[in-house]
Amino acid sequence: MVEFIALWLANSGISPLILTRGYGGADEARMLQRHLDGTSAKIGVGADRAATAACFIDRYGHIDGHSVSCFERLCYEHDHDARSHLDSDKIGVAILDDGMQHLSLWRDLEIVMVNGMMPWGNHQLLPLGPLREPLSALSRADIIVVHHADLVSEQNMKLIESTIREVAKSLPIFFTRMTPLYFFKVGTSFKLPLEATHNRIVLCVSAIGFADSFVRRIEKGNLLQMRPLHVDRLDFSDHLLLQTEDIDMIRVILQKLQAKFTAKPIVIVTEKDYDRDPEILGHLEPFEVWVLCSKLQVIAQKSCFGDSFKKTMRRVLEVKYTTTYRHNLSFTT
Repeated sequence: MVEFIALWLANSGISPLILTRGYGGADEARMLQRHLDGTSAKIGVGADRAATAACFIDRYGHIDGHSVSCFERLCYEHDHDARSHLDSDKIGVAILDDGMQHLSLWRDLEIVMVNGMMPWGNHQLLPLGPLREPLSALSRADIIVVHHADLVSEQNMKLIESTIREVAKSLPIFFTRMTPLYFFKVGTSFKLPLEATHNRIVLCVSAIGFADSFVRRIEKGNLLQMRPLHVDRLDFSDHLLLQTEDIDMIRVILQKLQAKFTAKPIVIVTEKDYDRDPEILGHLEPFEVWVLCSKLQVIAQKSCFGDSFKKTMRRVLEVKYTTTYRHNLSFTT
């Protein structure tokens, strides 16, 4: 979602600054840097996000909210001639990654992401459950997005929406998915189509927060484009840096799979796993390691409102800009 918003802003002539803590060796920041290379987007990594933002603003400057309405620029997203004069290195919007509880920073637009495959866990707060705040905190949001919606049954989706409506009756709710695009082989820039997994033996290896969505997408086959013969999995804790003993464990599993199916298996990892440490994955030779590349997609037909997601963000910002503030915009996701 952070990347989705950053690209939207950059394509509209607004230079976004992404502020992230940089967990796990800043794997997410590295992935964003790779994806946003060549755009006006900037990425600041550090626990003190206010200090990080100040450093970037000192270096690049910022758009003066007293004279320029940032949200008006968003009208020019697909009009390159109209927005050409707007492109600038000056920072217009800060995007606070995973920042709902980072209350020391003001935010103009609050987007809450809900994992549709495991929305509330056992409804308990940390450390007894996964929630950082009670569900009543959803009332602080401007927009709610239910992610992995394509992997959730219609019945469970209605339950999620009903729970949200008990707290926030009128908030816009959108639904998103991760759309697989292609693979690339570790150690090369060679791209492979999704169909390359057809009849292959696959071991999904990941160290991400919710591996089920990654594995399910490989198993589901993305509308039959990926049709592996067999899918196995090995999950590590989120942000884990693989060590030699982990590589040895993966190799043992691969050898067992090869003996069972009399065919050489492949390893599939997420981009986040790749960017955490690309070198160590090469130690699995002669087994190939493929990286699944995906992008976030808004599921238009499931939107509770007729408006597009971007149009809703523009409308919320316009209302807030004209009534409550005169400073640089800040998003949290």
